[in-house]
Amino acid sequence: MIRSYIYILFFSSFLFACGETPQVEETTNTAEIETPKRALAKFEPADGKCIVFAGQELESIGGLEEYKDGYFDHFTTPGGFTMYTKMRPGDEEFGFTYSGLAGVFTTDDWGDSPSNMSLQLADEDFNNSCLAIGLELVNHEDRVARGEMDSLVLVLGNWLKSLGRRPVFLRIGYEFSGAWNHYDREDYIASFRRIKTMYDSIGVTNVAYVWQSHGSDEPLDVLDSWYPGDEYVDWCGYSFFARWDEANMVEFARKHGKPVFIAEATPTIRTETTKQNGKTAETILSNPVQAQEAWEKWFTPFFKTIDDNPDVVKAISYINCNWKSHRMWFENPTFQDVDARLQTNEEVAQKWSEEIAKDKYLNASPDLFDMLWDDK
Repeated sequence: MIRSYIYILFFSSFLFACGETPQVEETTNTAEIETPKRALAKFEPADGKCIVFAGQELESIGGLEEYKDGYFDHFTTPGGFTMYTKMRPGDEEFGFTYSGLAGVFTTDDWGDSPSNMSLQLADEDFNNSCLAIGLELVNHEDRVARGEMDSLVLVLGNWLKSLGRRPVFLRIGYEFSGAWNHYDREDYIASFRRIKTMYDSIGVTNVAYVWQSHGSDEPLDVLDSWYPGDEYVDWCGYSFFARWDEANMVEFARKHGKPVFIAEATPTIRTETTKQNGKTAETILSNPVQAQEAWEKWFTPFFKTIDDNPDVVKAISYINCNWKSHRMWFENPTFQDVDARLQTNEEVAQKWSEEIAKDKYLNASPDLFDMLWDDK
């Protein structure tokens, strides 16, 4: 054994002396092998890119002749805008009785100031922005699940189809696990699946289906129990409010190979009683002291969440709303003392503008739709 080892050393030395290098079989360093990247979901931009949306009604968004003091009027036109509709025929809320699809074809106000998606889509300022829709099924998820609302589901589906190549992010039964929605879990899941299946059957191709939680107190096993399934969900989503640090949706989405849409975000600051009664601190962005606190305690962790998860967080929607002026929120402990309009504070507006001007953020552009279709 020793003699063989000496021979090998001698032979190797001889080769080096002759200017030749002994051939050594290459070995593969498994640490250098890259893990294959997952396929991008419907309308998901590349890693490190994030679509900017603004919401959530006509006053907050602006950009129209009658509504011209909103996000569109003060900042770079966002890559998308967020609106809502309710599939709740016969229900009444804040003096408004729902019939058909509120806020889609007509101007309707159910307590959160007027909404009308068709009005926005007809305006050229919105030509290059995607549309995100919060579809509420409260009190009617059982009827949707049983097929009793199919005619209304199809009216919405055919309208979505008529939008052509405009990407639509449809948040079916958004904030599904929030106690205020009191959805039945089995009916909710069945409704989500039914709507998606129906839209596939009529050839709706411009919709990405978003499954959005309320973003607090959501253990992974709870999320699992509400999940419609990978074949029905394109994006996972959640709300980013005062209890943002209790959300587990980023981890859940990464586990399922899905991108994340922070579909509702507005500066709300936790108090000692927020977890018990929902009450948040007064946050009026026009107040310099409160704006500074909001930047430190809400905006900073919000942007950090995006920065820390470039492979997952691919869209955000800022609610540029004067919450405290809308009837729906007068008695809501989370939003009753909040005015989140960015344009009311020069310093906040400048910081926001500088942030979303970074290359990672996707705002409106003539080629945005084509890029999202190509990346899907």
